[in-house]
Amino acid sequence: MQLIKENTESQLVKSLLIIFIGSIILTVSAKIKIPFYPVPMTMQTFIVLFLGISFGYKIALATVSLYLLEGILGLPVFSNSPERGVGLAYFTGPTMGYLIGFLSACFLASLVKNDDNYFLIFFKLIFSVSTIYIFGILWLGTLIGWDKPIFTLGVMPFLVAEIFKICLLTLITKKIIKLRKFI
Repeated sequence: MQLIKENTESQLVKSLLIIFIGSIILTVSAKIKIPFYPVPMTMQTFIVLFLGISFGYKIALATVSLYLLEGILGLPVFSNSPERGVGLAYFTGPTMGYLIGFLSACFLASLVKNDDNYFLIFFKLIFSVSTIYIFGILWLGTLIGWDKPIFTLGVMPFLVAEIFKICLLTLITKKIIKLRKFI
């Protein structure tokens, strides 16, 4: 009985450590901008999907939730903070829908299985990342008005970068899932 209790406590500590480190990695991925045309690319969506694939939906959702909470509480974790503000004011700005979409994307990415073929992995990841943009344009349209070219502003500039990230993740997903059993 004692061994089970120690193992459970050890697993809890390990999970909390992964969640904390994951939120730091997500923050770093938001801050590093990679020159890409037409909009600089961050690796946030890559990390969000990576979390779901690597650790499953529970840890991924907890990690993204911690990241969002840190930002809401005023820590400068988001991509354009502190330059464009911090806290709830930044969170409820134009990017809120995308940030909320991180939750659905990491959950859906966790559904990728090792026995999926590369074609299926690619489409599951496309679907996962699409939810980020669906939530994003729904909020953006509500915020700035539906008379604006929402898709052109909120999705088009990021498509090439997203395809690149999805292709990269598709190629390494089976290796990531195999490593999961060691964590």
